[in-house]
Formats: sequence, structure tokens, C-alpha cells
Amino acid sequence: MATKININGDIQDEAFISILDHGFLFGDSIYEVVSTNHGKPCFLDEHLERLFASASGISLNIPSSKNEIKDQIQTTLDSAGNSESYIRIIITRGVGEIDLDPSSCLKPNIIILVKDFPQIPEEKYAKGISVALVSIKRNSRDSLNPAVKTGNYLNNILARVEAAKTGAEDAIMMNPWGQLTEATTSNLFFVIDGRLLTPDKECGILSGITRDKIIQLANENGMPLEEGKWPGEELLKAEEIFLSGTVKNIMPVSVLDNRPVGNGKPGPITRKMMKLYSELLENLNPA
Repeated sequence: MATKININGDIQDEAFISILDHGFLFGDSIYEVVSTNHGKPCFLDEHLERLFASASGISLNIPSSKNEIKDQIQTTLDSAGNSESYIRIIITRGVGEIDLDPSSCLKPNIIILVKDFPQIPEEKYAKGISVALVSIKRNSRDSLNPAVKTGNYLNNILARVEAAKTGAEDAIMMNPWGQLTEATTSNLFFVIDGRLLTPDKECGILSGITRDKIIQLANENGMPLEEGKWPGEELLKAEEIFLSGTVKNIMPVSVLDNRPVGNGKPGPITRKMMKLYSELLENLNPA
């Protein structure tokens, strides 16, 4: 198990960047997280497409092509030599003046972090986790658009802090208009009257790669699914809830606001989606 950091093509065990980098000073950066399966990156093309879309969203010019970044990812994976890896691709604005004007930053930094993939206890998948609906609102699409995956996570951190005070493991946020959006690092799915529901992108969410795959799987397998806008209190009616993301894949939620969701165990639709998604990953990169 090894951690390797690639900064602009230079692979190191311990990496250092200038404190004058605007990514450090102001959170002026974008990133993607990619997992591997059987040692191969999953959905890398989709992640890089979103990375470049995020760059466009903050007017940042990435000084490498997608193929060049792919090559550097593979070189870093080979250097780390892990059986399964967590890959974090970070593009910072670069070194500049201590001023909000980004024009003083002459060259963005491309950082690729590869480390051993974190193991989430199986018990969490078997029993589910606890979440809380919090008062912290998700950023409006008209301010810092949640569809842009930036390194500035204070909005999410404050939501997680509020949830932790209630004993919950994660937070569910609403937008300024009281509509459900997402968790702090995951997209949200829930089941009401046997229908699988997920907040629409217009609510102000990250367009998750895992979310997209779940929607595709549901459609391919004849499962009723709806993207829409729901007030926060609608989640209290849910028979099942689960979260989706690159690291956790599909994580059942068994407790909402200190009350059991459904019978307090992962429900049949959640379990089916977990199985379908696991099969998708296995078929993507067969051993």
C-alpha cells in the first residue's frame, strides 16, 4: 500500500505546493475522485469530462489534454502499485498574488494523488447509516453552482458539522427554496410508494457519475424512477433512502433525524440497486 503524488508530471512520496497557490489561499481549484476496480480506473472518461466542465465553470484553462492527464494517472497508479486505488485529480489556479484577482496566477498546477482505496466497513452497507436534514442550505446555482466540483467545501463542511451535533453521520441539504438537493459528498435517492426518486439537477446538485449510472440501471431494469423537485419534509415519508458516490458506491440510510427509515433496514429497492451497481463495476473491469 503506497501513496504517490504527481505534481505537474513529477511523482513524489511527499508533495509540497506554494502557500501562494490560490487553491490553498482561496479554495480556487477543481477536482475529481476516481476509484479503481481490478486496478483499472472506473468511468475515467466521464470524470475527465466533468473535470473540464468544472474548469470552464470557473474560467480555468487546464494546461493538459484529457489524454495527457490519463497518461499521468496511469503512470502514478503504476508507481503506487496498490491493488485498488483512490485517485484524486486536482487542478489549482496556481501561484499568484494574495489577491482575489486570478489574473496574477500564471500557470495552473495539476496534482494527481493516488492512495490505497479506503475500506468502508461492511456493517455500514448491511445496516445503513444515519443522516439528518440540516438548516444549512446548499449553495444556489446562481452563486457557487454545486454542479461545479470545486475544492471549496465549506458549505458541505458546515452541514456535516450540524449533522454531527445531532449524532448523524451525514447531512441532507435543501436549496434556498426548501427543496431537497444532496448529501455532503453524495447524491440522494429515496423511495416513496415503491417509486425511486432523486432530486433534479435544477435543484442545485452535483451531476454525480454514480448517480447517472444508477438512473441508467433503473431504466434498463424497468424500475420506476423520477427526477423532480420535492420539499425537505417529503423525505420524512420515504420507505427507503440511499446515497451514491464514487467512494461509497451505494450506501443505505437507515435513520433520518433519529427516526428509522421504513423498518430501519436497507429496503428491497436499495438492495437491488446495490446488486446491479456491483455487477456493473464487475463487468466494467472483469478480473
